[in-house]
Amino acid sequence: MNMALRDWLEILRQEGNLRTVSREVDPVFELSAVGKKLDGKAAVLFKKIKGYDMPVVTGLAGSRDMFAKALATDRAGMIERFNHSLDNPMPCELVNNNGLAVKQNILKGSQINLAQLLPAPTHHAKDAGAFLTAAMLIAKDPETGEKNVAIHRHQILGPNKLGALLLPRHTLHMFNKAEAKGQPLEVALVIGVHPVLLLASQATTRFGIDELEIAGALMGEPVRVTKCETIDLEVPVEAEFILEGKMLPGVREAEGPFGEYPRCYGPESPKQIIEIQCVTYRNNPIYHTIVPATLEHLLLGAIPREAVMLQMVRQAVPSVKAVHLTPAGGCRYHAVISIDKKHEGQGKNAIFAALTSSTEVKHVVVVDSDIDIFDPQDVEWAISTRCQAAEDVFIIKNAMGNKLDPSSKDGVSDKMGIDATIPLADAVGKYEKITIPGLDAIKLDDYLD
Repeated sequence: MNMALRDWLEILRQEGNLRTVSREVDPVFELSAVGKKLDGKAAVLFKKIKGYDMPVVTGLAGSRDMFAKALATDRAGMIERFNHSLDNPMPCELVNNNGLAVKQNILKGSQINLAQLLPAPTHHAKDAGAFLTAAMLIAKDPETGEKNVAIHRHQILGPNKLGALLLPRHTLHMFNKAEAKGQPLEVALVIGVHPVLLLASQATTRFGIDELEIAGALMGEPVRVTKCETIDLEVPVEAEFILEGKMLPGVREAEGPFGEYPRCYGPESPKQIIEIQCVTYRNNPIYHTIVPATLEHLLLGAIPREAVMLQMVRQAVPSVKAVHLTPAGGCRYHAVISIDKKHEGQGKNAIFAALTSSTEVKHVVVVDSDIDIFDPQDVEWAISTRCQAAEDVFIIKNAMGNKLDPSSKDGVSDKMGIDATIPLADAVGKYEKITIPGLDAIKLDDYLD
């Protein structure tokens, strides 16, 4: 399987899932507006960006079917495929720098001006400026050398300066170690890769697992990496851009606001600063941006988290059928779980397991296997007909949540579970769904005048 962004765009083009825009588009608001209009329908390649001489693409995988295609599987097999890759990472293949496309252009020091080089959009009305939204950040633990790959938002603050939002996860853990020693943390930002690499970067694994090795397992072949020019890191050779830099100890500057996945603004606050010292990129590069809160953004977070959640719930309830992090909940906050209930209490056990799988999960609904967890109306129907609040709803106060949830108190959040499964003693009769025999076979064109 080819791992370059360009290979994936060609697949999308051949299958009619890539739209192109030839007219000039302003990177301030207009690009995001067009991308939002096509959300979930197709990727879009903007050929002419005002003020820049390079194309921009967004919406690389804006549906579950597109992600399944990228993984060479189907929707049903996607989560199990991801879990198998988590358990069987594939070591990367190190190659030398000779003749690599991503090294065709090299800028260092005063040659770097990020705002002039990168057509990074300003997405929302109250965004503080242009942000990199699809850059994978690669770093090594300063003590152990263990690698981590993640996606953060990065605001362009100067010619070679980026502000970074670090939530309390692995990148921040590594930076805190380096800062405690008074040292910078070397980082590489990778822009323009196959969507499977982006998906792997969102894996919620234990610290020390290299997400590029998960990507290799997902792709069925090792990710080819090469040495950076100025720092001790290895990066994917198929990338369009590599930004090499250092996250500075003891330095914070204002970053934000920025419109985030909950469809609210993350506020301005002092953030870590990355100083970029080298940029390498292909000839005629393609810049990738993710329009926040689109399905491309949400599903990148959902699929890896669903994989981990399924594993956790399966340990508590072996008869679990599927899990779903809903788009309305930012693919983070709201989970719906389907189980084939064998014993009373399994619904609540499934809820506890789901809440344990991620601090971000806020509300969990558990339903029977006859409910389509991807259909909000079916889920709401289950809650309305199979749930009594006094018996089936419980609340956990003041748990760790997510700081981007505007209703939280600096990340401290209440959690709620709803058990909308049928009591086993009442499984027959009054809870049965009404059906019309032959409904699915009816074709209206055969009947209507």
